[in-house]
Amino acid sequence: MTAAVPAPTDLRCGMDRLLVQVRAVLGREPVEGEAYVFGNRARTRLKLLSVDRHGVWLAVRRLHDGGYVWPRAGESTWTLSADQFAWLCAGVDWRRLSMGRMSDGQRV
Repeated sequence: MTAAVPAPTDLRCGMDRLLVQVRAVLGREPVEGEAYVFGNRARTRLKLLSVDRHGVWLAVRRLHDGGYVWPRAGESTWTLSADQFAWLCAGVDWRRLSMGRMSDGQRV
């Protein structure tokens, strides 16, 4: 499961502060197999925080053109499928796409 944190996040934060945000903003304890996505105010960068049995992974992705589709004020946290997350990372408005799988040539 991948959950997107709706509020813009200061992406200078490291994994420890992001884990605190997962607990404070989402009210959840990070568990193995889950991932959390944070975005900056300009919607041009993402940070992905993933928890596994060995520790925590932190990855960053930046778009050179355009921006990521992100929750609007008042929207709740998203839960994304693997396909929806792939579309999000590609900078595509995944909410307007069908649930069909991306072709291998379109994977990020």
